[in-house]
Amino acid sequence: MMRNVYINSFGSFLPNDPVNNADMEEYLGFIGGKKSKYKPLVLRQNRIKYRHYALNKDGEQQYSSSEMAALAIKHAVNNSEIILSDISYLGSSSTLGDCLVPGLASHIHAELNIKPIEIANFQSVCGSSIMALKSGYLQIGSEEHDYAAISGCEFASRYFRPGFYEDSNEFLENGEIDINADFLRFTLSDGAGACILESKPNTHSRSLKINWIDIKSYADRFDTCMSAGEGWSNQASTMDAVKNGSLILKQDFSLLKEMIPVWVSHYLDLIDQDKINVDEIKYFCSHYSAHSLKEEAINVLKTTGSMITEDKWFSNLYSKGNTGTASIFIILEELYNSKELNIGDKILCHVPESGRCLNGLMMLEVV
Repeated sequence: MMRNVYINSFGSFLPNDPVNNADMEEYLGFIGGKKSKYKPLVLRQNRIKYRHYALNKDGEQQYSSSEMAALAIKHAVNNSEIILSDISYLGSSSTLGDCLVPGLASHIHAELNIKPIEIANFQSVCGSSIMALKSGYLQIGSEEHDYAAISGCEFASRYFRPGFYEDSNEFLENGEIDINADFLRFTLSDGAGACILESKPNTHSRSLKINWIDIKSYADRFDTCMSAGEGWSNQASTMDAVKNGSLILKQDFSLLKEMIPVWVSHYLDLIDQDKINVDEIKYFCSHYSAHSLKEEAINVLKTTGSMITEDKWFSNLYSKGNTGTASIFIILEELYNSKELNIGDKILCHVPESGRCLNGLMMLEVV
């Protein structure tokens, strides 16, 4: 029988000052020296007002992913009742780390500069956050460790600079990139979030007990929806991969919308299993990447009769941006610090992933 596991604190790190919609391309750069024609459409769909970049306006890197993740973990430790050296397990998540090899967790451990510990590196898209959280939950629940730090970090902006597009055949032939590539440039943000998991609740403040975490991949049903580097290793050289656009981060927005009913079906399955009682949910923290996707999900949910009312939905997408795998940590940190949470309140967390269709749900209870 597993012992209880508690999230006892949160931390985040959002690099540099918030960037508004008007200034985005000052940081990302102008592809082909001109403004994007898709930017207004994308911003109408995602409704993000501010985001953060780990680049300056010259495109120079101000932080690495490992530095941002380590700062978020240190922030979480400062908000906890433990010290940094108590951590014996580190789980990290990210879509793209600082290098191909080794994994990001190794670099975060080095940044933390603590004793030898066990680490695990989760690389996927947004869902890697819930994978990392489940790893820590199982490590502590099985009594392998007593204290764990779990982080999510993204540094997407470095892959959105003009140089990643201007040498591609698509741009050379058409003088522009398609919306499946441009959409992500104006949707994703940089930042890191973290939490501390323990085998005992806080003694002086609220804790969030993890009741369960359920993750399902539906990759057997879908083609790849969001990708970068697909097929690049089969090409003659990295320059060929660049020319063929293999290294450009893209998302098929039409295919993404087809995944929403599948994510909802996972939610309904958990209701049928009595893991979710809609009436008991105090807050619903869903990592939706754009406001238009929230609207699509609500339309599907309303047809099921199992809709969690919108007054219970909590997100900071519009003010802090879509930080991918870091988002659920950043959302929960703000919820924890800004809302009155009472003993027994249930918080349902949702992290979908469009990479090749994955869905993660987690139930927390305030203790």
